[in-house]
Amino acid sequence: MASAPATLESTTASPKTAQRTGWVLSGIVIAFLVMDSTMKLLALPVVTQASAELGWPDDSGTARLLGALLLSITVLYAVRRTSILGAILLTGYLGGAVATHARIGSPLLTHTLFGVYLGVLAWAGLYLRNPKLRDLFAN
Repeated sequence: MASAPATLESTTASPKTAQRTGWVLSGIVIAFLVMDSTMKLLALPVVTQASAELGWPDDSGTARLLGALLLSITVLYAVRRTSILGAILLTGYLGGAVATHARIGSPLLTHTLFGVYLGVLAWAGLYLRNPKLRDLFAN
């Protein structure tokens, strides 16, 4: 007796598994962004030195402003109701980081494209944890 052909539903992960995986991916992104924004808010010397090397002002005010901006975007990304807006704003923020590294000639795969990697991870996490976003691409 031949078995029935596999349907699309039977070959994909369950919605609960997709959501868990999405939250794991999003959690990695959120943890990194909270760490980065905290370092900027504290205006640690490593942050101000790196800012100067990237062509940004090396004052604590600029670091704190960027830290507050990044933390606000991260909160928007983490909250379910505002996660898509947060992902869009995060994409813009990371695009600025990519442009900054490209402008000064940072190594491509490790520095310049790091923002792209983080953005892809953020959107993949959001896609998996948000059924409405998955439905938008499925239709």
